[in-house]
Amino acid sequence: MRFVIITIIMTACIFKGYAQSNDDDRQVVGVAEFSCKENSPYTGLVTEKVVEMLTNSKRFRVVDRTSRKKITQELELQKSEAFIDSDNLVEQDVAVAAEKMITGEIVKIPVYRMKNGDGTIRGYKASVAFQMKIVDVATGLSTEATSFEGKASDECLSPESAVTMAMMSLQDRMAEYFRINFPITAKLMKIVKEKNGVAEIILIKAGKKHGIKVGDKFNVEVLEILDGEILPTTLGIVTVTALKGEAYSECKVSKKEGKAIYENFNANKQIKCSLIIK
Repeated sequence: MRFVIITIIMTACIFKGYAQSNDDDRQVVGVAEFSCKENSPYTGLVTEKVVEMLTNSKRFRVVDRTSRKKITQELELQKSEAFIDSDNLVEQDVAVAAEKMITGEIVKIPVYRMKNGDGTIRGYKASVAFQMKIVDVATGLSTEATSFEGKASDECLSPESAVTMAMMSLQDRMAEYFRINFPITAKLMKIVKEKNGVAEIILIKAGKKHGIKVGDKFNVEVLEILDGEILPTTLGIVTVTALKGEAYSECKVSKKEGKAIYENFNANKQIKCSLIIK
């Protein structure tokens, strides 16, 4: 009987989690623990900073695979009868399938002790260099490995803070790397304003939580399938004028391009809006 109860509870959790996951259509990106040829106790800090940078961009649902083993052990423990009446069960669907995986290899991560004249340690400095690539989970194909080397940190009170500072020097470059390698695409949801069959304002499904800002521009394309291949045709470029909620943006359309966008949208054609990388 208890086995039946456990099965019912787990099934309910799975469906609940499935429904919740569909509310957020951001791309799911996993981060695997970076490997390192050196036996350094600070390698985990590098992976943690990559996870933090991805999360702070608000563009992705980030899955930290570095702690996956511990999560699995906890979930297995909670399936036992000892937890059947607990109010603190973790939802059993926490394992979200990543579409892309970020992997990396740390080339060097030296940490230097800074000493006083009497030999006592007054602080630490560090630097870090690593290679990173993105793997498409479905195909197994990966990008070329890209090298990153941070500036040497200032003197810090601990080795951990010195490594963290070295990683922070790479923040802008890594943000640009993610922006280029994870291009934002959005659906055209509706024509907000039109005049005489010409679209003036459109609503797209990409907003604040995707990192979109007022002034960003999107290339609007209509997609056709010809002989099994996608043929994109550019309809025009639109400019974000207002963010609506967390997931949407209003975009201004020029008169020259508004007619084509209006006609293709109302003909139920498949339309894709791609963020233009400046």
